[in-house]
Amino acid sequence: QVQLVESGGGLVQPGGSLKLSCTAYGILVSSYRMGWYRQAPGKQREMVATLTGASDDVYAASAQGRFTISRDYAKNTVDLQMNNLKPEDTAVYCCNAVRRTIYDYWGQGIQVTVSS
Repeated sequence: QVQLVESGGGLVQPGGSLKLSCTAYGILVSSYRMGWYRQAPGKQREMVATLTGASDDVYAASAQGRFTISRDYAKNTVDLQMNNLKPEDTAVYCCNAVRRTIYDYWGQGIQVTVSS
């Protein structure tokens, strides 16, 4: 059974940092395109960052330069380091794993709130 479990969310002040982790069970993160998505209240889900292969990363314009996605092969996790957080980054962040478009898994999501 495949599970993606997010951790590391919470409340942070504007300008602060958080590191989200997605731990995969039942699959190897090295074999999937891994991604982070978010959904704010009243808005559609949007891609934040994806990672294909060892270093082929793609970022949303809003995340470019502030967020970094990476894999930890030893821990079988995909992390999202978020710096200089802004109130508009407030959302539920979800981890995604895709392979060959037919294997598509999602985590339950974790809340990130940026507020003073």
